[in-house]
Amino acid sequence: MKKQEMDFILARMLDSHDNVSDLNMTVGKKLQVENSGELVDVEMEPDFGELTPFQTERFALNLINSDRRLTETLMREGSCDLSYSLPGKARFRVNIFSSSGNYSIVLRRLEATVPTIQSMNLPEAFYKIALEKNGIVFVTGATGSGKSTSLAAVLNEINESRSFHVVTLEDPVEYQHPHKQSTFNQRELGTDFDTYGSGLRAALRQAPKVILLGEMRDRESVEIGLSAAETGHLVLTTLHTVDAGQSINRILGMFDTDEEPLIRIRLAETVRWIVCQRLLPKTVGGRVAAFEILGTNLRVKDMIINGESEGKTFRDIMESNRHYGMCTFDDYMIDLFEQGIISEETAKAFATQKGVVGRGVDTVKSRRGESTTDIDQLSMDKSYGKTI
Repeated sequence: MKKQEMDFILARMLDSHDNVSDLNMTVGKKLQVENSGELVDVEMEPDFGELTPFQTERFALNLINSDRRLTETLMREGSCDLSYSLPGKARFRVNIFSSSGNYSIVLRRLEATVPTIQSMNLPEAFYKIALEKNGIVFVTGATGSGKSTSLAAVLNEINESRSFHVVTLEDPVEYQHPHKQSTFNQRELGTDFDTYGSGLRAALRQAPKVILLGEMRDRESVEIGLSAAETGHLVLTTLHTVDAGQSINRILGMFDTDEEPLIRIRLAETVRWIVCQRLLPKTVGGRVAAFEILGTNLRVKDMIINGESEGKTFRDIMESNRHYGMCTFDDYMIDLFEQGIISEETAKAFATQKGVVGRGVDTVKSRRGESTTDIDQLSMDKSYGKTI
């Protein structure tokens, strides 16, 4: 298969629907795209039918393009990451992986323009994050929840307003930031550095004010990231966790039990914000991000050091500090429901505590004058207690 043929197929897949975020190639299935969060088949002329192992392997080899490092990584680890450009159309973050002895491919579409906090309608807390001078900011969530996009918006805000040297360590580079007020050096794993650990060590000698670490994957990257934050750098990074408490526990789990007290103290001194996000389906099509935001204060530091207990949880702090920009997923989803962005069913399905969201939804419906129950035609049993 020639590159022109592959580019033609990718372009057809990209244009097949209005809101395509991912292209999927799996043996035994037709060409598929994820459109507004749902996988749908792509009709082609001529029709490919169900993909064969030979076809997906040819796609994979064309995308790897004889790169020895990527080939070795795929053979040794069973998967590899790379970036791919469709000239004049789009850029992709690509993952090629082995499944039951065959190769599957997922291409995540990357936006050509760098997003802004305003264009994405992100919470006010993101402007505060962009003003931080040191420490660590974690943006967490499941794969595909938009963590990289949110961090790109924060970096863009820094780029617009502050004259800093920014070094990014990514796998691969997703958003290409132009030089504005700040100076950007964007480094890609495998091309510009070997491991996140070595890349972080080198970054500390490159005089940056801001370091973007694509993901804290292991103990080494956490240790160096903490050291960078402690020496006056602002470190922005991601974790695959669902809430603030789990983010702290995930980091602590990378260390031995006897090291935990020291790591808790270091985290308490360096963590500035933990932002967790999920993508929810909108009522009018497409998806919207919901956030859980935890900022730092004396209560948060005490809880990081001593752990959560009954009556003293991160959730309690977020609920009582909404005026400082903090919020829980449940409160954020109730606000989205009140604005008509998501449905009642979506709010309850993605709720952390369904009872809290249920009561919040009922309160909103009462203010609108809508019924809060599907029970109707109630009447008094007037014969109760009477003798016949």
